[in-house]
Amino acid sequence: MSIPFELPTEDRVSSPYTGCTRAHWEAVADGLLTAAWRWSTPGCALLDLPGRPSRSGTRSDGLEGFARTFLAAAFRVAGAKGEDPHGWLDRYARGLASGTFSPGRDDTESWPLILDHDVRGQPMVESASVALGLRVSAPWLWRNLGAGVQDRVEEWLRGALRHVPAPNNWYLFPYTVAGFLESVGRGDAETAKARKRALELMEGWYRGEGWYADGDGRAFDHYNGWALHLYPVLDAHLGGDTDALARYGDRLRAHLDGFGLMFGSDGAPLHFGRSLTYRFAASAAVGLGALTGHTPLTPGASRRLASGSLRYFLDRGALTDEGLLSLGWYGPHEATLQPYSGPASPYWASKAFVSLLAPADHPLWTAVEEPAPVEEADRVLALPGPGLLVQATRGDGIVRLHNHGSDHVRPHEGESAAEDDPYYGRQAYSTRTGPTARENVADNHLSVVVNGRSSVRRRVRPLGAGQGDGWGWAASWHRPVFDGGPPMVPGLRVESVTVARGPYELRVHRVVGAPAGARVTHTGWATGPGEPLVSALHGLHGWAPGAETVRAPQGTAFVPWAELPRLSGAAGGTSVHVGLAALTGGPGSVPAADAVAEVVPGENDVEVVWATDGARTRVSFDPVRVTHTAG
Repeated sequence: MSIPFELPTEDRVSSPYTGCTRAHWEAVADGLLTAAWRWSTPGCALLDLPGRPSRSGTRSDGLEGFARTFLAAAFRVAGAKGEDPHGWLDRYARGLASGTFSPGRDDTESWPLILDHDVRGQPMVESASVALGLRVSAPWLWRNLGAGVQDRVEEWLRGALRHVPAPNNWYLFPYTVAGFLESVGRGDAETAKARKRALELMEGWYRGEGWYADGDGRAFDHYNGWALHLYPVLDAHLGGDTDALARYGDRLRAHLDGFGLMFGSDGAPLHFGRSLTYRFAASAAVGLGALTGHTPLTPGASRRLASGSLRYFLDRGALTDEGLLSLGWYGPHEATLQPYSGPASPYWASKAFVSLLAPADHPLWTAVEEPAPVEEADRVLALPGPGLLVQATRGDGIVRLHNHGSDHVRPHEGESAAEDDPYYGRQAYSTRTGPTARENVADNHLSVVVNGRSSVRRRVRPLGAGQGDGWGWAASWHRPVFDGGPPMVPGLRVESVTVARGPYELRVHRVVGAPAGARVTHTGWATGPGEPLVSALHGLHGWAPGAETVRAPQGTAFVPWAELPRLSGAAGGTSVHVGLAALTGGPGSVPAADAVAEVVPGENDVEVVWATDGARTRVSFDPVRVTHTAG
């Protein structure tokens, strides 16, 4: 690893895939903490890291630096049974005392007050990290704080119980605060109410197969692992609540059955959804499953995924020369960020260090690393609950996610094209590519062009998903919306079906209600020059001959400049458009143009005959149905 602090020698005997052991995880935690603490205030209450401020302001950003690094320190020390050779907990004890001495004051050390989510509410997020850090390190930190400091910390934390969270995973922040207070004998009706409310909401957000929506809408992303599973499962584990652990642990196990497939052979998590600057926090659910035993993954496969994700980012420039986690993906990348991201936001990556709560003699650390799920065999996995289709190919180690159910539109919001979100609106994502910027041509996107204006996809309405032996499908419909003119066209809708088989993606779209003169365009994967990747898109029916290559000069999180294939065709009334896409990273695959032998369109369906074995895939509409028969 090319990083600005020393690491132990790789161990390729116990860790043949990554070389990383538990000692590497401890060393990375120590290195991150050492670098971050260079920017602390004299009283240790704020870590004012350099960089662009978030919309919450620099005071909140400083608290974020304290709280999120505290998680790493707490997991590090608790996992070592209180051994703290670098004195991390002493620093956080000082910060707790000074930060809560006079909250809300504009002085050098005071923490901001916890208010409603719409009134610079970021401190509520950080209260959960403070509370969780205090809970896991309680025998060595909380119990040694003076009574006055304990009372002040409790009073500050209770702001999370008395104010309104954002309508999503934020409700788990007061839940976590309440759990800590109850664990140290400071629970009451207020803490019980906060916990009850959060768990009630969780039941409404659970959509099956281990997946929660992040609120009342249909946002499914990495928040499942690093928030919606992490807080209730870890709370039950720390509290010894066997009933709760059985309930939420079973859901974590179900989640990991699919999520374990969502890491590439290079260690990359899927580049999909918001807050991706948290990077290797994506492995938090994997480590938590191993810690609690609620996982379908073996200990060796769990460590391979977690350590692979850690190495993936450290080896690709996630750290600055000073050892700080930058705002971005590999290095800095503005398009990856949200307005709430500040200089310390990436340190939610600290959640991955939950793995350190497993002691050195735990199978997570003693078992020999085993292959990741993507390295075992080609797989296609349909997840009807969230409306996702996962496609993994062993030969090149790429995982693709076909999105037919996740968006970032809350139930009360309209479908504004101005709010187009590349990290949810595209139809496919992968571990090797990122979405293009909003200002560039959208990748993996079906657009209806009316009067020269191109549509975007906002609210995604699932139409089903399923799988068979070596193949799977998912479908959805959306209402095309437009920017810079009439926001929608009456009666216009697009029904989209993806069928994954091997490295190929059969993409079928039915456009209904298009006005005369309308056109459609469809794009494939965005790749950069010199990359060992091939992005193919071949029109089979309803497209003009040949795909053109278009450019995305702003690039993606993976490359500074990208290009992508694009098909175009005529639309009007009802039309069906069939194409075959592929993203491959190795030789040996049949070219997309030769993979299909025949296309047979019908009035309400289309059938494709595969060239390799004569198998037939039929996609029907009214209602959407997909069948596949062997050749």
